[in-house]
Amino acid sequence: MLKALIVDDSLILRRNINKMLTEMGHRVVSEAKDGMEAVSCFKKFEPDFITMDITMPDMDGIEAVAEIRKLSKTVKIIMVTSHGQEEMVMGAIKAGANGYVLKPVNMDNLTKAIYKIYPELAKEAEAKLQAEAKLKEELKNIHGQQNSSDDDDLKLEIEL
Repeated sequence: MLKALIVDDSLILRRNINKMLTEMGHRVVSEAKDGMEAVSCFKKFEPDFITMDITMPDMDGIEAVAEIRKLSKTVKIIMVTSHGQEEMVMGAIKAGANGYVLKPVNMDNLTKAIYKIYPELAKEAEAKLQAEAKLKEELKNIHGQQNSSDDDDLKLEIEL
């Protein structure tokens, strides 16, 4: 489980990302509505990763990334961007962002963006899926054996 900071001037988008991250098992430690608040929240909560909007009032996402990078080289930052902002995304990457996700943000594209910057999480998720599939197969086999045992008991009763 990762500690996350969500930065976006849209309350609706912050709530949506919060819900998705929580469903993925991560803990949202704070939210910020602009870059200045993001830097302050970063200092206070020390998240493992940040989702950062690019276009915000007071301090945009690119400036916030640069300021946060001065404080930490290890925090992972995913930029949240719209189509047509490719140049700004490149600026954010140069400032220190680790990746980006396009709006509208959904569970699939957010998960992929997180797995790109945390490949070990992708491996853990794959291992968990494989273990679940194996368990289901074992339960299916056990259930099948119980049914055939019940059939044998029924045959025995009929023969008597």
